[in-house]
Amino acid sequence: MGPLRRYGVLLLVSLLCAHANAGLRILTEPGPPTAFMQDGELQGFGVDVVRELITRTGSQAQIEMMPWTRAYTIAQRDPDVALFAMMRTPDREKRFQWVGPILHGKVRFYSLKSRNLQVDSIEDVAASGPLAVPKQWYSYEVLKEQGLQNLYGVPTPETMVTIFAHGRVNLILLEDILLRDMLAPAELAPADVQPQMVFMESSYYIAFSLDTDPAIVTAWQRELAEMRRDGSFSAIFRQWLPDVELPEALR
Repeated sequence: MGPLRRYGVLLLVSLLCAHANAGLRILTEPGPPTAFMQDGELQGFGVDVVRELITRTGSQAQIEMMPWTRAYTIAQRDPDVALFAMMRTPDREKRFQWVGPILHGKVRFYSLKSRNLQVDSIEDVAASGPLAVPKQWYSYEVLKEQGLQNLYGVPTPETMVTIFAHGRVNLILLEDILLRDMLAPAELAPADVQPQMVFMESSYYIAFSLDTDPAIVTAWQRELAEMRRDGSFSAIFRQWLPDVELPEALR
């Protein structure tokens, strides 16, 4: 073997070793209760689940928080990247490798208990007075397509909850896993609201880039299943989502 070829082989081996030692880059966006910063520490339900999986799989990994758009771009572009918690949709199915689900949310209508409303159908929603939903939400577009005349589009989720607390609208639309954190700034608690009909459901996963070794993805899925069997997953769920029943999809 000539010196040049020998150098090329050594360089290739060096690069492969560096890649193997680089570990996983795990990304998330700020959004309680899944992931958020508190007192300079990254916390949340998703953070605790992912940290436990890192330990169980023996992965070399660090969790980074960044805006969703940037994280999503990196996860599609780079190898050895995971992003949580991502809704699994037909459009995304072939763009990632999936581990989960780690969350399952029910998007439902809520009223103040003091209103004594009963909402069991879209017809009931239409007859129940003003319904506030953020304009940028997918659920707003779906409701708009259904022609609801009482749909009141608002700029932010915070606006929605504020006007709801002040009695300016009778209904809001929220995912149950976000309920406690969304209500808190308006000094409302889950006990103050009445859950109404479920409008849609979504499952959330850890999405691995396509250039991640499939054996890593398999190991993560296997350890997640073990967490469900030994009760550690449900313990983390109860800690962060005490007001939400553990969905069948996560048991």
